[in-house]
Amino acid sequence: MTAARAALYWAPDLDDPLHAAGSTWLGRDAEGAVLLPQPDLPGIAALTADPRGYGLHATLKPPFRLRSGYSDLAATAAAFAAGQAPFDLPSLAVEDLDGFLALREQAPCPALHALADAAVTALDPHRAATTPDELARRRPERLSPRQRELLDAWGYPYVFAEWRFHVTLTRRLSAQEMAVIRPAAEAFVGPAAARPRRIASVCLFVQAAPGAPFVIAERLALGG
Repeated sequence: MTAARAALYWAPDLDDPLHAAGSTWLGRDAEGAVLLPQPDLPGIAALTADPRGYGLHATLKPPFRLRSGYSDLAATAAAFAAGQAPFDLPSLAVEDLDGFLALREQAPCPALHALADAAVTALDPHRAATTPDELARRRPERLSPRQRELLDAWGYPYVFAEWRFHVTLTRRLSAQEMAVIRPAAEAFVGPAAARPRRIASVCLFVQAAPGAPFVIAERLALGG
């Protein structure tokens, strides 16, 4: 498989109602790169354009260019997943996350943070070195000293203690947009997000070329 970038994400299982509700909200199913009709809301296509490109997900190992071939990465990711134990995820709810709408966990989940931390470390040998342009796009001048250290070391500033679980639903919204779109998201996605679920798999997402949408390449069962 040819991939410009890859990432390890959590995404709802296909039979989880959140997969259908969240994919419809974004307007694309990342399982097969299928475009979907969205809810009838003013401007929703533009408001969800950025997260639509990445697909419905929560980041574990952020997107990175590959140091070597995809098959090597896939083998490492499968071995990593096999060594992780499944766990229960707290219920999710729509929240305002720094002006973006996102699904956030409603109770602490140490196993979730441990999974993300381990994913960052396990897959990093497959990450190509960060280029000066990639560093510049992260606006290092706006980062804290610790976030800048993480960016230099891992290619992304929001890992380990700086990481926050979130499933992005919109771009950053104005106050007027938030007043309209948040209640709509809560009604459309909220009931499915609140259901109990078990984290029993992770997903390798790939981007075939710069600017292309991310799609699910592998669903990897947790086997610990």
